[in-house]
Amino acid sequence: MIRLTYASTALKEWGAEELLQLLKDCRRSNGSKNITGILLYAKGTFFQVLEGDEATVTSVYAKIEKDHRHKEVTLIQKEKITERAFPYWSMGFENLDVKELIKVDGLNDFFEQDFTPSGFASHKNIIAPLLSHLRSKLVKQVVAECHEELPAAHDDPFIRFLHLTIRFGVKFLALLMVGVILLSIFDVMFTIYHKISVPPYLVLSTNDLLETFGAFLAVLIAIEIFINITLYIRSDVIPVKLVVATALMAISRKVIVFDYKHLDPAYVSSSALVLLALGITYMLVQKHD
Repeated sequence: MIRLTYASTALKEWGAEELLQLLKDCRRSNGSKNITGILLYAKGTFFQVLEGDEATVTSVYAKIEKDHRHKEVTLIQKEKITERAFPYWSMGFENLDVKELIKVDGLNDFFEQDFTPSGFASHKNIIAPLLSHLRSKLVKQVVAECHEELPAAHDDPFIRFLHLTIRFGVKFLALLMVGVILLSIFDVMFTIYHKISVPPYLVLSTNDLLETFGAFLAVLIAIEIFINITLYIRSDVIPVKLVVATALMAISRKVIVFDYKHLDPAYVSSSALVLLALGITYMLVQKHD
Protein backbone atom coordinates (compact mmCIF):
# COMPACT_ATOMS: atom_id res chain seq x y z
CA MET A 1 0.00 0.00 0.00
CA ILE A 2 1.28 3.50 -0.84
CA ARG A 3 0.48 7.16 -0.24
CA LEU A 4 0.91 9.39 -3.27
CA THR A 5 0.86 13.16 -2.92
CA TYR A 6 0.80 15.63 -5.80
CA ALA A 7 -0.05 19.25 -6.56
CA SER A 8 -1.23 20.97 -9.72
CA THR A 9 -2.41 24.33 -11.02
CA ALA A 10 -6.01 24.84 -12.14
CA LEU A 11 -6.40 26.33 -15.61
CA LYS A 12 -9.12 28.61 -14.22
CA GLU A 13 -10.62 29.58 -10.88
CA TRP A 14 -13.02 26.88 -9.69
CA GLY A 15 -16.41 27.77 -8.25
CA ALA A 16 -18.22 25.96 -5.42
CA GLU A 17 -20.49 23.94 -7.75
CA GLU A 18 -17.55 22.81 -9.90
CA LEU A 19 -15.59 21.73 -6.84
CA LEU A 20 -18.59 19.83 -5.52
CA GLN A 21 -18.98 17.95 -8.80
CA LEU A 22 -15.25 17.18 -8.83
CA LEU A 23 -15.54 15.82 -5.30
CA LYS A 24 -18.49 13.61 -6.28
CA ASP A 25 -16.57 12.23 -9.26
CA CYS A 26 -13.52 11.51 -7.08
CA ARG A 27 -15.58 9.74 -4.43
CA ARG A 28 -17.43 7.61 -6.94
CA SER A 29 -14.25 6.58 -8.75
CA ASN A 30 -12.06 6.09 -5.67
CA GLY A 31 -14.73 4.24 -3.71
CA SER A 32 -14.88 1.51 -6.35
CA LYS A 33 -11.07 1.17 -6.28
CA ASN A 34 -10.65 1.22 -2.47
CA ILE A 35 -8.65 4.44 -2.69
CA THR A 36 -8.86 6.97 0.13
CA GLY A 37 -7.39 10.42 0.57
CA ILE A 38 -8.06 14.14 0.62
CA LEU A 39 -8.29 16.98 -1.86
CA LEU A 40 -7.29 20.54 -0.93
CA TYR A 41 -8.03 23.56 -3.10
CA ALA A 42 -6.84 27.12 -2.49
CA LYS A 43 -5.52 30.00 -4.59
CA GLY A 44 -5.98 28.08 -7.85
CA THR A 45 -3.83 25.15 -6.65
CA PHE A 46 -4.94 21.57 -6.12
CA PHE A 47 -3.23 19.43 -3.50
CA GLN A 48 -4.30 15.79 -3.37
CA VAL A 49 -3.39 12.70 -1.37
CA LEU A 50 -4.20 9.20 -2.67
CA GLU A 51 -3.86 6.08 -0.50
CA GLY A 52 -4.35 2.48 -1.58
CA ASP A 53 -2.90 -0.42 -3.53
CA GLU A 54 0.25 0.68 -5.36
CA ALA A 55 -0.80 -0.47 -8.84
CA THR A 56 -4.26 1.09 -8.48
CA VAL A 57 -3.00 4.42 -7.15
CA THR A 58 -0.33 4.60 -9.85
CA SER A 59 -2.95 3.93 -12.52
CA VAL A 60 -5.26 6.64 -11.15
CA TYR A 61 -2.40 9.14 -10.97
CA ALA A 62 -1.48 8.43 -14.61
CA LYS A 63 -5.03 9.43 -15.61
CA ILE A 64 -4.89 12.52 -13.40
CA GLU A 65 -1.71 13.67 -15.15
CA LYS A 66 -3.57 13.66 -18.48
CA ASP A 67 -6.60 15.59 -17.17
CA HIS A 68 -7.07 18.74 -19.25
CA ARG A 69 -8.52 20.76 -16.36
CA HIS A 70 -5.15 21.45 -14.73
CA LYS A 71 -1.46 21.81 -15.54
CA GLU A 72 1.95 21.56 -13.85
CA VAL A 73 1.01 18.25 -12.25
CA THR A 74 3.89 17.66 -9.82
CA LEU A 75 4.54 14.47 -7.87
CA ILE A 76 5.55 15.46 -4.35
CA GLN A 77 5.77 12.19 -2.44
CA LYS A 78 5.25 8.51 -3.13
CA GLU A 79 5.86 6.34 -0.09
CA LYS A 80 5.07 2.90 1.25
CA ILE A 81 2.62 2.91 4.18
CA THR A 82 1.17 0.34 6.54
CA GLU A 83 -1.74 2.51 7.72
CA ARG A 84 -3.95 5.03 5.94
CA ALA A 85 -4.06 8.62 7.17
CA PHE A 86 -7.58 9.05 5.73
CA PRO A 87 -9.14 5.58 6.02
CA TYR A 88 -12.78 6.73 6.20
CA TRP A 89 -12.90 9.06 3.20
CA SER A 90 -12.90 7.91 -0.43
CA MET A 91 -12.04 11.59 -0.88
CA GLY A 92 -12.16 14.11 1.94
CA PHE A 93 -12.26 17.73 0.84
CA GLU A 94 -11.20 21.11 2.14
CA ASN A 95 -11.51 24.50 0.47
CA LEU A 96 -9.48 26.32 3.09
CA ASP A 97 -8.83 29.95 3.73
CA VAL A 98 -5.09 30.59 3.45
CA LYS A 99 -5.25 32.71 6.63
CA GLU A 100 -6.39 29.62 8.53
CA LEU A 101 -3.48 27.51 7.25
CA ILE A 102 -0.93 30.17 8.25
CA LYS A 103 -1.93 29.64 11.90
CA VAL A 104 -1.04 25.93 11.82
CA ASP A 105 2.22 25.04 13.59
CA GLY A 106 4.87 23.96 11.11
CA LEU A 107 3.33 25.62 8.07
CA ASN A 108 4.68 29.14 8.75
CA ASP A 109 4.13 31.51 5.82
CA PHE A 110 4.30 28.81 3.15
CA PHE A 111 0.74 29.38 1.96
CA GLU A 112 1.31 33.09 1.47
CA GLN A 113 4.34 32.72 -0.78
CA ASP A 114 4.84 29.18 -2.08
CA PHE A 115 1.40 27.62 -2.48
CA THR A 116 2.22 26.24 -5.94
CA PRO A 117 3.20 22.78 -7.25
CA SER A 118 6.85 23.79 -7.37
CA GLY A 119 6.57 25.29 -3.89
CA PHE A 120 5.22 22.00 -2.50
CA ALA A 121 8.01 20.07 -4.23
CA SER A 122 10.70 22.27 -2.68
CA HIS A 123 9.13 22.38 0.80
CA LYS A 124 8.30 18.72 1.45
CA ASN A 125 8.79 19.25 5.18
CA ILE A 126 5.37 20.93 5.39
CA ILE A 127 3.53 17.84 4.10
CA ALA A 128 3.42 16.01 7.47
CA PRO A 129 1.96 18.93 9.51
CA LEU A 130 -0.44 19.75 6.67
CA LEU A 131 -1.80 16.18 6.51
CA SER A 132 -2.10 16.08 10.30
CA HIS A 133 -4.08 19.33 10.25
CA LEU A 134 -6.38 18.19 7.44
CA ARG A 135 -7.02 14.84 9.12
CA SER A 136 -7.93 16.51 12.43
CA LYS A 137 -10.38 18.84 10.64
CA LEU A 138 -12.14 15.95 8.92
CA VAL A 139 -12.37 13.98 12.18
CA LYS A 140 -13.92 17.00 13.91
CA GLN A 141 -16.50 17.26 11.12
CA VAL A 142 -17.46 13.62 11.60
CA VAL A 143 -17.69 14.00 15.39
CA ALA A 144 -19.89 17.06 14.96
CA GLU A 145 -22.29 15.04 12.81
CA CYS A 146 -22.22 11.90 14.97
CA HIS A 147 -25.32 9.97 15.91
CA GLU A 148 -26.18 9.04 19.48
CA GLU A 149 -29.10 6.81 20.42
CA LEU A 150 -29.25 7.74 24.12
CA PRO A 151 -27.50 11.09 24.66
CA ALA A 152 -26.32 11.58 28.22
CA ALA A 153 -26.85 15.32 27.83
CA HIS A 154 -30.42 16.55 27.34
CA ASP A 155 -32.25 19.80 28.04
CA ASP A 156 -35.02 18.00 29.96
CA PRO A 157 -33.69 16.66 33.30
CA PHE A 158 -36.29 13.85 33.38
CA ILE A 159 -35.35 12.63 29.87
CA ARG A 160 -31.69 12.89 30.82
CA PHE A 161 -32.38 10.70 33.89
CA LEU A 162 -34.22 8.14 31.74
CA HIS A 163 -31.37 8.05 29.22
CA LEU A 164 -28.80 7.52 31.97
CA THR A 165 -30.95 4.75 33.47
CA ILE A 166 -31.23 2.98 30.13
CA ARG A 167 -27.50 3.41 29.48
CA PHE A 168 -26.83 1.70 32.82
CA GLY A 169 -29.19 -1.10 31.79
CA VAL A 170 -27.39 -1.47 28.46
CA LYS A 171 -24.05 -1.80 30.24
CA PHE A 172 -25.52 -4.45 32.53
CA LEU A 173 -26.88 -6.34 29.51
CA ALA A 174 -23.45 -6.15 27.90
CA LEU A 175 -21.93 -7.66 31.06
CA LEU A 176 -24.49 -10.47 31.03
CA MET A 177 -23.78 -11.12 27.34
CA VAL A 178 -20.08 -11.51 28.11
CA GLY A 179 -21.09 -14.26 30.52
CA VAL A 180 -23.23 -15.87 27.81
CA ILE A 181 -20.29 -15.75 25.38
CA LEU A 182 -18.00 -17.47 27.89
CA LEU A 183 -20.64 -20.13 28.53
CA SER A 184 -21.04 -20.61 24.78
CA ILE A 185 -17.30 -21.16 24.42
CA PHE A 186 -17.43 -23.83 27.12
CA ASP A 187 -20.39 -25.37 25.25
CA VAL A 188 -18.28 -25.58 22.07
CA MET A 189 -15.48 -27.26 24.00
CA PHE A 190 -17.92 -29.71 25.61
CA THR A 191 -19.58 -30.48 22.27
CA ILE A 192 -16.24 -31.31 20.64
CA TYR A 193 -15.14 -33.39 23.64
CA HIS A 194 -18.43 -35.28 23.68
CA LYS A 195 -18.27 -36.08 19.97
CA ILE A 196 -14.69 -37.39 19.96
CA SER A 197 -14.84 -39.24 23.30
CA VAL A 198 -17.42 -41.83 22.25
CA PRO A 199 -16.81 -44.74 19.87
CA PRO A 200 -15.56 -44.47 17.21
CA TYR A 201 -13.06 -42.21 18.95
CA LEU A 202 -11.77 -39.04 17.28
CA VAL A 203 -14.20 -39.46 14.39
CA LEU A 204 -16.89 -36.90 13.53
CA SER A 205 -19.84 -37.78 11.33
CA THR A 206 -21.53 -35.25 9.05
CA ASN A 207 -24.22 -34.63 11.66
CA ASP A 208 -21.55 -34.21 14.34
CA LEU A 209 -19.77 -31.62 12.18
CA LEU A 210 -23.00 -29.70 11.60
CA GLU A 211 -23.76 -29.68 15.32
CA THR A 212 -20.23 -28.48 16.08
CA PHE A 213 -20.46 -25.75 13.44
CA GLY A 214 -23.77 -24.67 14.95
CA ALA A 215 -22.12 -24.32 18.37
CA PHE A 216 -19.31 -22.21 16.86
CA LEU A 217 -21.77 -19.97 15.04
CA ALA A 218 -23.78 -19.50 18.24
CA VAL A 219 -20.67 -17.97 19.84
CA LEU A 220 -20.13 -15.66 16.87
CA ILE A 221 -23.77 -14.54 16.96
CA ALA A 222 -23.48 -13.86 20.70
CA ILE A 223 -20.45 -11.66 20.00
CA GLU A 224 -22.38 -9.77 17.31
CA ILE A 225 -25.27 -9.25 19.74
CA PHE A 226 -22.83 -7.93 22.34
CA ILE A 227 -21.57 -5.40 19.79
CA ASN A 228 -25.16 -4.47 18.94
CA ILE A 229 -25.90 -3.85 22.61
CA THR A 230 -22.87 -1.59 23.07
CA LEU A 231 -23.79 0.43 19.97
CA TYR A 232 -26.53 2.14 21.94
CA ILE A 233 -23.99 3.85 24.20
CA ARG A 234 -21.65 4.85 21.36
CA SER A 235 -21.91 8.09 19.40
CA ASP A 236 -19.95 7.26 16.22
CA VAL A 237 -22.15 4.55 14.69
CA ILE A 238 -25.66 4.22 13.34
CA PRO A 239 -26.32 0.52 14.04
CA VAL A 240 -28.23 -0.38 10.86
CA LYS A 241 -25.43 -2.30 9.13
CA LEU A 242 -24.48 -4.35 12.18
CA VAL A 243 -28.09 -5.25 12.97
CA VAL A 244 -28.57 -6.48 9.40
CA ALA A 245 -25.28 -8.38 9.58
CA THR A 246 -26.34 -10.05 12.83
CA ALA A 247 -29.67 -11.13 11.32
CA LEU A 248 -27.86 -12.41 8.22
CA MET A 249 -25.49 -14.48 10.34
CA ALA A 250 -28.36 -15.86 12.44
CA ILE A 251 -30.41 -17.05 9.45
CA SER A 252 -27.25 -18.40 7.80
CA ARG A 253 -26.58 -20.46 10.91
CA LYS A 254 -30.07 -21.96 10.71
CA VAL A 255 -29.53 -22.89 7.05
CA ILE A 256 -26.26 -24.64 7.90
CA VAL A 257 -27.85 -26.83 10.58
CA PHE A 258 -31.13 -27.55 8.72
CA ASP A 259 -32.26 -31.16 8.72
CA TYR A 260 -33.77 -31.13 5.25
CA LYS A 261 -35.25 -34.64 5.61
CA HIS A 262 -37.76 -33.45 8.19
CA LEU A 263 -38.42 -29.82 7.22
CA ASP A 264 -41.43 -28.53 5.32
CA PRO A 265 -40.33 -27.25 1.85
CA ALA A 266 -42.26 -24.02 2.50
CA TYR A 267 -40.16 -23.42 5.63
CA VAL A 268 -36.93 -23.93 3.70
CA SER A 269 -38.12 -21.68 0.86
CA SER A 270 -39.17 -18.87 3.20
CA SER A 271 -35.81 -19.09 4.98
CA ALA A 272 -34.10 -18.80 1.61
CA LEU A 273 -36.11 -15.67 0.79
CA VAL A 274 -35.24 -14.08 4.13
CA LEU A 275 -31.57 -14.90 3.55
CA LEU A 276 -31.71 -13.39 0.06
CA ALA A 277 -33.48 -10.24 1.32
CA LEU A 278 -30.95 -9.71 4.12
CA GLY A 279 -28.07 -10.30 1.73
CA ILE A 280 -29.39 -7.68 -0.69
CA THR A 281 -30.07 -5.25 2.17
CA TYR A 282 -26.54 -5.63 3.52
CA MET A 283 -25.10 -5.16 0.02
CA LEU A 284 -27.11 -1.94 -0.48
CA VAL A 285 -26.16 -0.55 2.94
CA GLN A 286 -22.51 -1.32 2.23
CA LYS A 287 -22.76 0.30 -1.21
CA HIS A 288 -24.42 3.39 0.27
CA ASP A 289 -21.54 3.82 2.76
